[in-house]
Amino acid sequence: MDNFINLMNGFSVAMQPMYLLYALGGVFIGTAIGVLPGIGPAMTIALLMPITYSLEPTAAIIVFAGIYYGGMYGGSTTSILLNTPGESASIVTALEGNKMAKAGRGAAALATAALGSFVAGTLATVLLSFLAPFVAEFAIQIGPVEYVALMLVAFLTVGALLGASVLRGLASLALGLFIALIGVDALTGQQRYTFGNPFLADGIDVVLVAVGLFAVGEAMYVASRLRHGPVKVIPVTGGWTTWMKKDDWKRSWKPWLRGTFIGFPIGTIPAGGADVATFLSYAAERRLAKGKNKKQFGKGAIEGVAGPESANNAAAAGVLVPLLTLGIPTTATAAMMLVAFQRYQIQPGPLLFETQGALVWTLIASLYVGNLMLLILNLPLVGIWVKILQIPRPYLYAGILVFAGLGAFSLNFTPVDVGILLVVGVLGFFMRRYGYPIAPMVVGLILGPIFENQLRRSLAISQGDPTALIASPIAATIYVSLIVIFALSYWMKRRQRAMESERVSEDDPVDERMAR
Repeated sequence: MDNFINLMNGFSVAMQPMYLLYALGGVFIGTAIGVLPGIGPAMTIALLMPITYSLEPTAAIIVFAGIYYGGMYGGSTTSILLNTPGESASIVTALEGNKMAKAGRGAAALATAALGSFVAGTLATVLLSFLAPFVAEFAIQIGPVEYVALMLVAFLTVGALLGASVLRGLASLALGLFIALIGVDALTGQQRYTFGNPFLADGIDVVLVAVGLFAVGEAMYVASRLRHGPVKVIPVTGGWTTWMKKDDWKRSWKPWLRGTFIGFPIGTIPAGGADVATFLSYAAERRLAKGKNKKQFGKGAIEGVAGPESANNAAAAGVLVPLLTLGIPTTATAAMMLVAFQRYQIQPGPLLFETQGALVWTLIASLYVGNLMLLILNLPLVGIWVKILQIPRPYLYAGILVFAGLGAFSLNFTPVDVGILLVVGVLGFFMRRYGYPIAPMVVGLILGPIFENQLRRSLAISQGDPTALIASPIAATIYVSLIVIFALSYWMKRRQRAMESERVSEDDPVDERMAR
């Protein structure tokens, strides 16, 4: 009952005209960014962070949450109409959605994706509203030893499970942890890895690294693979109110619900993120389809769009559970959300619901409002998103580079930051070029200092006894959970690879579609 009252109080703040405008701006920018191939919500939050410092914390977090949800919505448009998934989580939508568009049913594909995203986003936000406080109450019992265990779970799962190679993921994580150590040791006051450079004494700003990796590195990588010629977008005809027929509704509502309850729990654990959830949802829909509906898979089955899109958005809400209650990001976008919180001296974790309860419940209430706004934006305004798809890529990424440079310079108004941005951007380009995932590096950079602090506290309390790190019952349970997560993730990854190999053999290679 208390949670419901808190949520109503959150709505009373989120429904204020100024916050409604911030939410609308966030979801609009997020949708526009999600439509553009190769530009995801993590990049957008990284780019906008330097210019949102003038906003109060509640307004800034509402904007970033709107971008997060909007980016998940917008990815379906480019996948369906252009056969170009902007992110890995949109690959499955492209498999069936683009087939529907080529068969003249692109409008129905867009409609079921938008409605499924709304249904899943709303249901998942309800689950978030009532699950997160209980997790936070449990997490209050967590001490330094348990935090060390949680951090190890986050490091190992994100490093090992995000990306095609475990070793490359762990190497990316190690690089992030190394960068996190640069600066002055908080305990001894000694400089570490600064090479005598005074500009590095305060460490490397997380925003610089994030913008360099997500914006500069991505722009360089896309430019190296850029294809010339106009972008061919499949047109969408007819009024949006006539896009879905009675049979489409009948075939879509069950996949919407199934996708929600597949995506949300996967989002709450670091087990591969939304891309794994979408493939599992697609596999479930293909297995459950019967008769003529089953024969349409591979040729444009509406269930193959409805289920994965729902799973995608439900997983996005699930990611917020460990972020808000434990302070652990399980995706690159969640990591940038954590940076946004930290910029305002707010540390997500067990005490967040007590120390910043008004902000958290306003944020959750804004997710409900943003979901409704996204439904309104995605259906009637699809023509605008089609126009955005036709922006020439050279102009688009040139603008991103300029914006990234200005944002880096505005942090401390020193050219050194722009130089660091360029170095990190080049590093990000080569990481993408050779298949090293970006997310583990960002997570290592953000959580590294917290992990170091908690580890030192744990060893100080135990007087240097390392066995104390596993002696706690909660810590031992967390380590057992780590084994379960790896086993579950291994099974899900095998299912995903089987689906990818099966579908890619019938269509263009995924890498080729991603490069368009």
